[in-house]
Order: sequence, then C-alpha cells, then structure tokens
Amino acid sequence: MHISDPIYGEFVVDGLLEELIHSNPVQRLKGVYQGGSSYLVNEKWNVTRYEHSVGVMLLIRRLGGSLEEQIAGLLHDVSHTAFSHVIDYVLENREENYHEKIYKQTIEESEIPQLLKKYGYRYRNVLLEESQWTLLEQPAPALCADRIDYTLRDQFHEEKVTTEEIELFLDSLIAVDGKMVLTRVGAAEWFVKAYYREVIDFFMHPLNAYSGHFLTETLKTALAQKVITLSSLLLTDGEVLNLLHAADEPDIKRLLNHLHRNVRVKEDVNDYDLHMVNKIRLIDPDVVWGNTLMKASEISENVKKWGEQARRKSENGVYVKIVSAEMPVL
Repeated sequence: MHISDPIYGEFVVDGLLEELIHSNPVQRLKGVYQGGSSYLVNEKWNVTRYEHSVGVMLLIRRLGGSLEEQIAGLLHDVSHTAFSHVIDYVLENREENYHEKIYKQTIEESEIPQLLKKYGYRYRNVLLEESQWTLLEQPAPALCADRIDYTLRDQFHEEKVTTEEIELFLDSLIAVDGKMVLTRVGAAEWFVKAYYREVIDFFMHPLNAYSGHFLTETLKTALAQKVITLSSLLLTDGEVLNLLHAADEPDIKRLLNHLHRNVRVKEDVNDYDLHMVNKIRLIDPDVVWGNTLMKASEISENVKKWGEQARRKSENGVYVKIVSAEMPVL
C-alpha cells in the first residue's frame, strides 16, 4: 500500500499495518472530523481523524519508532466518537478524555485483537500499556507525535504553514531516549508559534466556539429525548447527523439550524452571547543545548512570553457575539 502524505511524504505500508488501515475501526475515522463541529461552519476545517491517525503512524516511523509503536499510533484515536471532543462538552468532562475511557472496550469489540493475533501480537501488550510509547504520547508541555501531527496538519490545511517550513522543522526533530526533542531553538520557536495559532486561532476561534456550543446542545437534547444513545456516537459524523435529521424533533431541528456555513460571529468581551473556556493547552519543547536538554522557554524569551499569553487567553476563554446566524437561501 502506497501512502502519499502532504506532511511527511511518500511511504509504503504493508502487512499488519496495511490490514489495520483497512479495518473497520480505522476506516470509520474517515467520517470523523478532527475539529468536531467546526467543519459544519467552515469548509476549510475539514481534517479527519483518519488523516491524523495515519500521520501519527508515519511520524513515529520517520523518528525510528518500532512497528508496535506505529501500530499504537495508528490506532490511538479509534475510540473517538462522532464529532471528536464535542462529547466531552456534552458530558461536561473537562479532561476531554472520553475517548480514552472507552478505548479498551472499543478495541475489544472490534476485529483488531484478531488481526494483531494473526501476526503474533497480543493486543493488551501493544494497545493497553500506552505508557511504553513515549514517541506517541507525552504529558504537556512536551512534544509527541499526536500533538505535533494535529498541529502541523491543521495549520497546513489552513495554509498557515508551508511544506518547506514543515520540512525544515521535521529536519530538526530527533528522538533522544525515546522522546522527541529539537536540535534548534529556531525550530522550537516556529513550532510554539504554530501550536498557539492552533490553540488560540482555531480551537478558541469564535466560530469554532459557536459551533461547539450549538452541537453540544443538539446532542444533549438528542440524548435526553432518546433519539440517539452514547453508542450511536460510535458511528460517523454524517451517520449521526442523519439520525438527528430523521427524528424530526422540533427542538433538535431548531438547534441544528444554527449550524451552517453562513454564520458570522466575532469576539467581544463586553457584549457577548456565549462564553466558552477550553482545556488549557501549553507547549514547551525540549531543545538540545550543548550536552544537555533544556526547555525552550529557558532559552527563548519569545517562547516564555507566548506561553504566558496563551495561558491567560485560555483561562479567560472566548466571548462570542453572534452577528448573523441566518440560514443560507437555497
């Protein structure tokens, strides 16, 4: 199987990885958008969990990660529900980790354990002991494949970064003791700027906050009215939307009518209709500095300043004023 990825380039994948890519849990992710509700209001916010999952696998491979860690990377998001993290707002789960809570069950109810067994692997050893995969996941503010890929991929799709800039950054990214670090301060500053654009200009964009609010209210209403169940959310975004539309419930229809690509909003802390506070996300990469590793914020005043600004912005949240939410004329 040949993969041509806009971030990491050309790769050939075969054997177990190829079979896993073609499995139902991974293929479902083609219909689950990474930005949750955002693609409903902005056609450019359309990166899928499938693209991201394959990308994480490829980045781990590029950094010399084992086949087992590539498998874990490919499968790390298969338990994401439709609309990704919107479910965390529906359930008022501030840790935004509902998909992690149902990961084991999702894996065990799929064909993945049998596929791994076919190639001599025990799914528990590869997928349920995630702390061993240090390229894949690290606690913030460190770099990891998951954090790097969603940042690069979203920023690339929004045309905020170029392939040349990405390649320059990736050329500075190495693995030391199984963890991702950078060889240049400049690369750290570039990624920190890109990451905070992701967090502030995308995650906390007023339009994104608006769409998240109304989709959250829609799903809460649909669950309360038993139009859907939590298990329904293990379908794709489109399949869940079809269930919502088919129910023909006035409250659900009214809320769905707010979600279209003709909405206009702005941020206004003095006159606002919605206020949303997201999980605080900070980044502070390790950088090779002489014979040791140092946090970028200890070397770069810019990184330190940007981190403080991002924390303040995240703590304050986003204040959304709805300018126009009229449905488009067909």
